[in-house]
Parts: sequence; C-alpha cells; structure tokens
Amino acid sequence: MSYKIVIDSCGELLDEWKQDERIESVPLTLTVGGESIIDDAAFNQKEFLQKVAACPECPKSACPSPERYMRAFTCDAEHVYCVTLSAELSGSYNSAVLGKSLLLEDQPDKKIHIFNSRSASVGETLIGMKIQECEEAGKSFEEVVEEVEAYISQQNTFFVLENLETLRKNGRLSKVKALVASALKIKPVMASTDEGTICQLDQARGMNKALVKMVEYVVEKTVDSKDKILAISHCNCASRAQLIKEALQERLNPKKIVVLDTAGVSSMYANDGGIIVVV
Repeated sequence: MSYKIVIDSCGELLDEWKQDERIESVPLTLTVGGESIIDDAAFNQKEFLQKVAACPECPKSACPSPERYMRAFTCDAEHVYCVTLSAELSGSYNSAVLGKSLLLEDQPDKKIHIFNSRSASVGETLIGMKIQECEEAGKSFEEVVEEVEAYISQQNTFFVLENLETLRKNGRLSKVKALVASALKIKPVMASTDEGTICQLDQARGMNKALVKMVEYVVEKTVDSKDKILAISHCNCASRAQLIKEALQERLNPKKIVVLDTAGVSSMYANDGGIIVVV
C-alpha cells in the first residue's frame, strides 16, 4: 500500500525525509515583534534566536489552517497519517482534524488518521519513524494506527532549558523568579505529562548538573532499551547534544539514537541552548 506522512513543523525531519515525497512538513507561523516567520525549509535558526533575544515580547506561533492540512492530505496515497504537536500546547491537532473532515466531504472513503503526539519536536519525529516502520512491514491501516497510538502512550519527553527568557516573557515564570534563577544559575528539568502538558520534574544549579539529572530520569523511564530508538534535539548546542548521546549510549545501549537540530517551533520553545530527549 502507498502511504504519506504529514508532520507539522514542530517535528524535525530526518535528512532522508527531506527528499522523500511521502513525507511532508506543514509549517506553523512564528511571530517575533510583529514579524511573521514561516517555519519551513528556509528557517534560519541563528537569525531567529537573535530576534527573540532582542524582542521584549514573547515569540508566538500560529498553527496551520485546516485548508493547508486538507491540501497536504489531498494525494494519491492510500493511507495518510498526520502527526501534530501536543493538542494541549497548540491548535495544530484540531486544525488537522478539521482539514481531514473537509477532505472527507469529497472523498469519504479516504483513509486518514491524525495522531496527537502529546509531545513535540523529536517526539513527533519518532512517531513518524514508527509509522514508516509499520507501513514498510506491510501492516494494514488499522494495524498501523493501533500500534502507533500504543507507542505514543508509552513515549516520554524530557528537556532542560539554558535560557529562561521565553518562560518569563510568556508569563509562566515571574520576572523576579527568572532573575533569581538566572543569578543562581538554576536550570529546570522539564517533562511531558501523559496528557501532553508540561511539568517540572526537578531543578539543579548549573546546566551540567541539570543534564545529569535529566539523563537519570531518562534511564529510569526507559525499559527494554536495547530495542528502543531514542531521539535528541538541540537548539544551537551540538556539543552538548553529543555529550547526552554518549551518556545515554553508555547507560542504555539503545538500538539507535537520532540527533537533530531544532527547527523553528522547537527553537522557540527550547530557546538558545535547550536540549530535548524523547524515548
């Protein structure tokens, strides 16, 4: 069976996907200081981070329209799958569901499933990889949906932020707390919840200690690690991501570890120096 995987642009694309017609990234739009930036292949992370640092306002994102999703779903593929940013963090999932409904009005027999990742960034990437694995194994549409939904329910996302300015600007961290945290070099260790929201697991004084704590949480949550594919995304800190990869490789010896640089939406959330790990 032929298939297509649509991923909103919060999910990073593997290099081999960028030339694969079966994979399409649907871009969100980022806004910094009144300027709109399309999160597509032309996104410039360095320039974006400079603009975010210089702007007193919090950067924002707008999800793709239902019509944009409908266009992505309009194809010859027999099976269409869509992976979106957590529905608790963005309207992208609901927009994709509406896009599906629009297409089904004209093509009621089209097989389309929208996956709420309950994650972000490379969490979406891993889900796309799982869909591809199931399709290449020759599984039916219904089997793919069931297996991938089960995979999502077991997935865990962790991240550590170097820069707390975005949290301060969007009101999730008061100015006083942000200043104190910065002065004391306190770094929060964050994670996704089962519902797809964000929670703080821990904190540490200094980035290195926070990363060590994050690795401990990843190890604790990872079962059957030799059969697992882990993913790491980083915002402008490749050497830091490599250290995390080496630590996880030594502690867990997983099947594979994918390391990617954050695209636009993930760069907005993680900010300069942020690290995301998904297992």
